[in-house]
Amino acid sequence: MVKVIVSGACGKMGRRIIQLAKGDSQIDLIAGLEHEGHPEVGKKIEGVKIVGDYAQIKSCDCLIDFSAPAATMAHIPHLVKFKKSVVIGTTGLTQDQQRVIQEASKTIAVVFSPNMSIGVNLLFRLVKMAGEVLKNYKVYVEEAHHIHKKDAPSGTAKKIGQILNEEGFSIKNEDIKSIREDEIVGDHRIVFESGMDKIELFHSAKTRDIFAQGAVRACRWVAGKKAGLYSMGEVLFG
Repeated sequence: MVKVIVSGACGKMGRRIIQLAKGDSQIDLIAGLEHEGHPEVGKKIEGVKIVGDYAQIKSCDCLIDFSAPAATMAHIPHLVKFKKSVVIGTTGLTQDQQRVIQEASKTIAVVFSPNMSIGVNLLFRLVKMAGEVLKNYKVYVEEAHHIHKKDAPSGTAKKIGQILNEEGFSIKNEDIKSIREDEIVGDHRIVFESGMDKIELFHSAKTRDIFAQGAVRACRWVAGKKAGLYSMGEVLFG
């Protein structure tokens, strides 16, 4: 079994990951992690104790991290010191912070993805396929999320833009239309348009469970892997 600690355990995503991980026969969920001073430290969620000491990372095989950028950065030295794998789903990371993760991946196995959803990672593949074929089309990217989401455009939309740019398009972050409305879990639309036709790729998340399921699957996959920076595409498709 894979010994797992969930960081950001008291957030919406952290709680769902805990609930799903507890039902996985290959996962031994040993703790939830929050910052020192968090009011839930010392209590239990779904029977899992919440701890505030980052040194507890030593006792796991893999950390699932859906926290905040500052917390993710604080975890990295402990992960490297104890040679522990990590699945990072934290969004809003700066380029400098992403470079810290890349440097850590020289020592430990890291799955780092702006979106852990199986469906969205299939969407990434479809966007690449479309970009390879539809070179002379205009392309538009739009994303919509709940009003509580702080970063815009979403990490997923930025990744879509990156994939398109690798195929010769020129998508800037400011070109991506971002909508923050109600309690939308996450919608992403990519439109390829010519004078003759229009092709749309669209993914709509109905529940955050799709991200939690992907994170648990990635955790099972990365435990025991050699050091490196892995994507969800590698987790799902090899």
